[in-house]
Amino acid sequence: MPARVERTDPDGVDYGRVMQLTFVVTIIAGAPLVAGLSLVVALPTWTDRVLFAVRVGAVVWIVTALSIFAYERRREA
Repeated sequence: MPARVERTDPDGVDYGRVMQLTFVVTIIAGAPLVAGLSLVVALPTWTDRVLFAVRVGAVVWIVTALSIFAYERRREA
């Protein structure tokens, strides 16, 4: 018999949910955004391409994470 899955009821913001949503939304929104923005920027080498993706991806990730956290915080209040 498999082990029973426990449930939790966190006080305040559920940070696990915030992290999961941040991951999913960043992939869904970030990949097309990076691809679209890369069309208007000259990226002659692989190093330039990687650095561009990391820079834009970092901005997308932080904006997404803060937005989802703020949403979850308001939802809990």
